[in-house]
Amino acid sequence: MKFSYQARTEDGDIQSGIVEAFSREAALAILQKHGIFITALEEAGAHPIFAKKIKLFRGISRRDKAIFARQLSIMFKSKVALTESLRVMVIQTESLSFREKIVKITEDVEAGASLSKALSRFSEVFSPFFISIIKSGETAGKLSKALEYLADHLEKENDFYSRIQGAMLYPIMVMVVMGGVVLIMVLFVFPQISQIVKDMGVEPPLMTRIVFGTVDFIKKWIIVMILVFITAVLFVYQYLKTKEGKTLWNKVSLKIPVISGLLKKIYLSRFAENLSTLISGGVQIAPALETAGEVVGNEVYKAIIIEARDTVRKGGQINSVFAKYPGSFPPLFTQMTSVGERTGTLEETLMHLVDFYQKEVNRSLENVLDLLVPLTIVVLGIVVGGMVGSVILTLYNVVGMM
Repeated sequence: MKFSYQARTEDGDIQSGIVEAFSREAALAILQKHGIFITALEEAGAHPIFAKKIKLFRGISRRDKAIFARQLSIMFKSKVALTESLRVMVIQTESLSFREKIVKITEDVEAGASLSKALSRFSEVFSPFFISIIKSGETAGKLSKALEYLADHLEKENDFYSRIQGAMLYPIMVMVVMGGVVLIMVLFVFPQISQIVKDMGVEPPLMTRIVFGTVDFIKKWIIVMILVFITAVLFVYQYLKTKEGKTLWNKVSLKIPVISGLLKKIYLSRFAENLSTLISGGVQIAPALETAGEVVGNEVYKAIIIEARDTVRKGGQINSVFAKYPGSFPPLFTQMTSVGERTGTLEETLMHLVDFYQKEVNRSLENVLDLLVPLTIVVLGIVVGGMVGSVILTLYNVVGMM
């Protein structure tokens, strides 16, 4: 078998080529004998060029980071050195963009940097929470357990969001199909019926005139409407990437009926779990609050948590800040936090809150998704039904005049 490889020499030069071996492991062994650092190794001709391009542009997902943490943890348990473990991860990682970053992380570790320090170079990939857990694991000599926890945490998050995406698939399909039906009626069916009515000189009912007028307007300006829609979507997308736009959306999302309750429970569960984990790992409460605030996922909650951090630094208690914002932190959360602070069992108390809110999140998510499907069908049914009803009413009037 032939394998194509890419590697770095001891001088830092990049080289690539083809090596023949009975297996991938044999090819790796042959190359390593030459004292080069392998950055990519795959069977020659196994993947078409377009597939490589797709991998190149694929982002770094939660699943990628979960696999990274899981496999590093397993190799640590097997007493494999950190640098050797990272070398293995370079070869096994499918995402080319992630692979390039692991190469740089490996180089930093070989140069004497800690894993947490090397990871911190890529803050756009590894969150402050991820890096803090790694750092606490290094300090306590429990890096393998820290990586295992991160793998479990990321896998759980990935499963949660995959579940939401899977549940959203049916409503989206319904909307696409019904949208296609409406488009066909607007572009082909209604114009013909409108022309027939005009030729016969029949005065259609008010509802029918409204529908026909709307159809004529859409048909005349459809290109402009599509361009305006695309421009608006791009503008909103870019605006939401700014700090002001993100803050505005975070505030608005917490006031949207039905989903606001679900979002609040997600943020509370995430914050409680992250804070508890950081404190259990030996991180002081103030920096733990800062890190948990950075990854909570909502600017409103982040501002409250940062205020709690400042209060703790001045000698105050967390619950005194949360009590000022009952709309974001319910009395149950505030009271449980107060009990945990007084009894010195804050991390255990927070994990009890995590268990409670995760169950509430699952229950609320099921309710939202159960409501979404029939609501989508009803709304689209009203739209299509109104259009069809106007046609039937018009045809009835035409037949009545014959």
